[in-house]
Amino acid sequence: MYVIALDLGTSGIRSQLIDVKSRETIKTVITMGHPLPGGNVMDHLDFAINTGKDVAHGLMIEAIKEVLKRFDVDPLGIQRIAVCGNPIQLSLLQNSEILDLAYAGEVKQKKLGVYNVKRDARVFPANELFKGIYEMDNCEIVIPPAIKHEIGADALAMMLETDFINQEEPCLVTDYGTNAEMALKVGDKIITASAAAGPAIEGQGINCGMLAGPGAISDVNLEGHNWRLIVLNEKMESVKGDLIDPVSGEIIESSGVQVKGITGTGVISAIALAIKEGLTKKLPHLPQGRIVLGSGIIITDKDVEEIGKAIGAIRAAHMTLIAAAGIEYSDLKYVYMSGATGTYVDAEKARHIGSVPGFSENIVQFGNTSIGLARKLALDIIKLCDVISVAKKIHADHLMMATSETFKDIYVCELSYWQQGMPTEVYDQMLEMYNIKPFPKALEKVNIEKRVSKDIDDVGRNGLDIVTDIGITLEGPVEKCILCHKCEKECPEDALIIIERESKRFVNIDSQHCLGTSCRRCVVICPEQTMDHSILKIKRSVKIKR
Repeated sequence: MYVIALDLGTSGIRSQLIDVKSRETIKTVITMGHPLPGGNVMDHLDFAINTGKDVAHGLMIEAIKEVLKRFDVDPLGIQRIAVCGNPIQLSLLQNSEILDLAYAGEVKQKKLGVYNVKRDARVFPANELFKGIYEMDNCEIVIPPAIKHEIGADALAMMLETDFINQEEPCLVTDYGTNAEMALKVGDKIITASAAAGPAIEGQGINCGMLAGPGAISDVNLEGHNWRLIVLNEKMESVKGDLIDPVSGEIIESSGVQVKGITGTGVISAIALAIKEGLTKKLPHLPQGRIVLGSGIIITDKDVEEIGKAIGAIRAAHMTLIAAAGIEYSDLKYVYMSGATGTYVDAEKARHIGSVPGFSENIVQFGNTSIGLARKLALDIIKLCDVISVAKKIHADHLMMATSETFKDIYVCELSYWQQGMPTEVYDQMLEMYNIKPFPKALEKVNIEKRVSKDIDDVGRNGLDIVTDIGITLEGPVEKCILCHKCEKECPEDALIIIERESKRFVNIDSQHCLGTSCRRCVVICPEQTMDHSILKIKRSVKIKR
């Protein structure tokens, strides 16, 4: 008999097959992308509302089925699946209410009849979701509770799986990802928030960027005047790569380690080194407009702007939480980092660049806390009672960054710094104009503790299996299409094609690679305005060549 731990992240799915008797991890399967179009939860939410909740739910189920198939075990032998994720992902999985997550105002929620929707813990038969798709007659699904409708199981996981919940001194925990969930604890008070960091923090939307996987540059270290690449191997372990001259791209010393791309943590490290070593005199400008980290691996000025948006959003959210708690910057004693980015990033460089408060004395790096909580619930269902009990005791206030003037003011300064090269002294003056205390300088030395070497520390005896292409196609009619193919040429991800069938024309869209709401170039460019994403349906039979 087996159980499965499932983490539904904004950037993809992480899953582990575990033997019930030995409690040993058999295999880990991850996807290199999300089945829904878009790079953040708001894109996914917008898609579900406009295209249809049933379609969004169907995409989630089809993607999870592909992951389960990779485990190559009899579905009848699966006893339990424990799932962790944010409220939007878990609601889409269960095909439950999402409108309360789209509209924050109580008046609007009451008008829609979705005020005070409960997201309690659930245990139910797997066939309620998978019947007719992937039969699991002996399996149950476990969903942990949300603290509030905005504070989901993923936020609960990062509090429970770190030392955060038991810490007596002021502390901050952040799950570094596209939505960057975070919480600040001062005494018994907890304030939660999230920052729409965007996909750049995980290497997406970056030239040569990729999610953490074999062949990805995850860090860069200085050796003399050159840079040593740190690359993830097949076991997701950090190994030494080539020694590179970052300006010319010349390989000073070859390691034989093949590089496929660079993660968000790698970009953070490279930019931090460029700033520290004086390669950039004024952001976002790099020497000759680029840094070269090997054959075809180039970081551009545009990448600096993109990662700056992400870091700026996280930093502004951190400072807004501290301001809301009414504490001094120096009161913050512990910072906890979780998620893939929180694991693989060099914490010292993260302090230098601002994605981690540089004035906290202690930094502790954890791995994937969501899959950690899911694993415990999968193996021991009785632990759900403990999780429910803790969730009820957590009295958390949620701070909406979208409505926070403090966040807006700090983020304007961050964008000015990253995109216009605003000097730090002017940055401080701007903060004072907004009645915000300037941020203190980073401490020269802090305690950095790395609890794990990988975001998923134990991938199992059968190793890691990466689903690079989920392979789900969305199809919709384009009745007025004149076959100009402008939409195909305009798509930055080559995620769509126009086909003809029985004298009718249809658009086929690769759901995993479509950028969703944040793009819509195909809609804008169409001269006949025939592209309508609200009528798309799932179709698996067509494979889009990219």
